[in-house]
Amino acid sequence: MRIVRDYQFVEKADRGASVAIGNFDGVHLGHQYVIDIARAEAKASQTPLGVMTFEPHPRQYFAPQSAPFRLMGADARAHRLEKLGVERLYELSFNDTLSALSPEEFAQRVIVDGLGLSHVVIGEDFHFGKGRAGKADDMTMLGRQMGFGVTVAPLMSDEVGEVSSTAIRDALTEGRPRDAARMLGHWHRIEGDVIRGDQRGRDLGYPTANMSIEGLHPPKFGVYVVEVDILTGPHKGSYGGAASMGTRPMFGENRPNLESYIFDFKGDIYGEQISVALIDYLRPEQVFDGVEALIVQMDADCAQARDILAKL
Repeated sequence: MRIVRDYQFVEKADRGASVAIGNFDGVHLGHQYVIDIARAEAKASQTPLGVMTFEPHPRQYFAPQSAPFRLMGADARAHRLEKLGVERLYELSFNDTLSALSPEEFAQRVIVDGLGLSHVVIGEDFHFGKGRAGKADDMTMLGRQMGFGVTVAPLMSDEVGEVSSTAIRDALTEGRPRDAARMLGHWHRIEGDVIRGDQRGRDLGYPTANMSIEGLHPPKFGVYVVEVDILTGPHKGSYGGAASMGTRPMFGENRPNLESYIFDFKGDIYGEQISVALIDYLRPEQVFDGVEALIVQMDADCAQARDILAKL
């Protein structure tokens, strides 16, 4: 997959694609449906399959002080899109210039002149251009005028309700990772580098791989059953585990992070990239009477996690 970040300087091989457009936070089943429509168009027209998205997320750009809301960072999104067979990722810089374009200017300068797209696929709730003035019907009209195809995809729902990034955030906030996974079409994953912590886990007999969740929507704090994919380094592979999400109240910490204990694993993975999938929520964070009581509970958590993983 090739990543293009500037629509004004584009190689010939990166022009003419059939493209799904959106923010694709989480790359959930609704997003995948839009991408599949673009895939069919790409196959029919023998053009590359592309996705156009924006970095930072427009919501993040306009309200930088708002609470973290993203389900995944840019790298994790790119990894997921590549797994779906996307050949061109147009990850456009969302800045003052791009945000000031009118709907007509966006269509002309970005879609036609910049990227020369042959076909675009958008959701029926899609907005574009300054002040979100452009709607799906406007894109259809502009496509007819400017010579590119447009498909408007209906919103997706399941037996519970609409499949959306908001609904997935709600499920994670309430400690329902399986409901989130049902809408995502895959486990909700947190990806990033393993950072050095205070190494208390090692002293307790449970060394953990620590990750920051800064900038991401925080799932419900507590203990989870997880699958850990080590993405880089000599220990690449997939492992089961148990993880603690939160602020470690037992030790008076206040900065949220994710600490994963990887079953049956020994090795140094500091600085390596890992991807942690949330499978089940076991219990909330709690303060214990002492370290021994904490270890007893950790033993029970890990036994329960192993049992759940064995049944997947």
